[in-house]
Amino acid sequence: MAKYDNSFTDELRQRLSLVDVISRRVPLVKRGQNYWGCCPFHNEKTPSFSVNEDKGFYHCFGCREHGDIISFVMKTENIDFKEAIKELADMAGLKLPTYKQKTQQQIDNEENYIKITESACKIYQDLLFQDIGKHALEYIKKRGFSDDMIKKYRIGYAPKNNIISAKFNNVKIDKLTSTGLVRVGEYGPYDFFRDKLMFPIFNAHGQIVAFSGRSLDGSEPKYINTSDTELFHKRQTIFGFNFARDAIHRANRSIVVEGQIDAIQMQVNGFGETVAPLGTALTEDHIAILCKSNRNITFCFDGDNAGQKAAIRACTLVLPFLRDNSDVRFAFVSGGKDPDEILKTHGVSAMKKIIDDAVPLIDFLWETVNKNYLINTPGGRTQAEKFLKDCVSKITDKIFQSEIENEYNSRKFNQWHKWKKTEYKPDIELPDTNQIDINIIKSIVQTYPEISEKFGDFLISLNISFDEDVQKTTMSLQDAEKFIVSFKLQKYIKKLNAEKIEIINNALKNNVSDPEILKDINEKIKNANDKLENLMDKK
Repeated sequence: MAKYDNSFTDELRQRLSLVDVISRRVPLVKRGQNYWGCCPFHNEKTPSFSVNEDKGFYHCFGCREHGDIISFVMKTENIDFKEAIKELADMAGLKLPTYKQKTQQQIDNEENYIKITESACKIYQDLLFQDIGKHALEYIKKRGFSDDMIKKYRIGYAPKNNIISAKFNNVKIDKLTSTGLVRVGEYGPYDFFRDKLMFPIFNAHGQIVAFSGRSLDGSEPKYINTSDTELFHKRQTIFGFNFARDAIHRANRSIVVEGQIDAIQMQVNGFGETVAPLGTALTEDHIAILCKSNRNITFCFDGDNAGQKAAIRACTLVLPFLRDNSDVRFAFVSGGKDPDEILKTHGVSAMKKIIDDAVPLIDFLWETVNKNYLINTPGGRTQAEKFLKDCVSKITDKIFQSEIENEYNSRKFNQWHKWKKTEYKPDIELPDTNQIDINIIKSIVQTYPEISEKFGDFLISLNISFDEDVQKTTMSLQDAEKFIVSFKLQKYIKKLNAEKIEIINNALKNNVSDPEILKDINEKIKNANDKLENLMDKK
């Protein structure tokens, strides 16, 4: 029998929820691991029609009908395969490709691809435990990886020389380059991964389709991944998902972290439902794959600005996939640490608390708005309302969308429009500001609203009310901006000097000093003073 290219049908199955498609025709109720309803293929009063989202099939225990998302559409709509694919593609928002019979050459190429990546993985695994990979083994052991973990995740080492090019010299070069393991340069073929700790990347069937290599000498980027190939697409691949699928089903949620090592450490320390994107930002495809397994997701990011931005992006991506039974949360690891460090230094209980304390999406979005907009000004509230409205509009379940709108409207009425009683208190130390400076800043913000947008984070930190009317400033826009920047620099210098005094006092008290820290602070103070001086010199 001729084989056909299944990549598009696989993508449909990844992007579309079997439960969502079936529930358009059959009311379903979750009981245990499966969803149940009355069979659409025969008359019955007692539900015997079972839908297994994780495995991607339905089964009726009454009439024995059995199939997947494609066969369900074919049978219920009484249409053929091609028409069913078109209907599902429309649901998924995908363009229907031109179907062609897969040639024997294509079949052979895919089989050769998997053979090469599998053989390469074995080579990397062996080298990790040889003298040439000693430093890589020491590194991964220091990161808390046991031999069993290394074996389970098939971690290896790619040496500095071109070992793959040499080992596969009897394979046609186009076959090697198609896997992304080898490239061709001016002097011939060379290995793409060299002196890297190697993490194989598996597809849903457990086959190795790509690799992620971590630098061992501190060079950037920390990770490099196989470039996209015929069988590997970063935007549609989630690291650790093949290991996490069953755990996601059991835990009734998935946890998303930022890196491969974090994902592995989480999995082996009791959070088997953890996965990670492949060195790239989360995509809609990643969310679609996760939601197909389970719509309950906890995103766990670093607590720094980059982590906050990643969380906001994840929030906007997941909104179209929300349902009234979804539980999406956001957890943050503070102190410049990551899950790997938390597990090592504070243990599983500390990590569990971080996950258990995760903020629900509706609260995270509300806190984000309050932190990023000057909601104690009319203009700031307007901007915040526009942002919220845009986010809520992404929710496709209209009834659920309406409920979220009502919730936010209630919060806006009780908190924003009664802000004098419930002023936003930023969780950072408030700088001392005299009344003259306060009045000048109020005047600037009311005269030039664009300045409040540009310096919003700093102005929020001053905890000043901007709602009352004040006389507009006579400063030009340039001078007004210059005042805000100089004021910000002065506060920064004051803060650095306070830190310096505290460090010196602690050193005297404990008879311990760290000249590098003082040197770093002195350098920051000098740079800030130079900027302030240059600013004052500008006309």
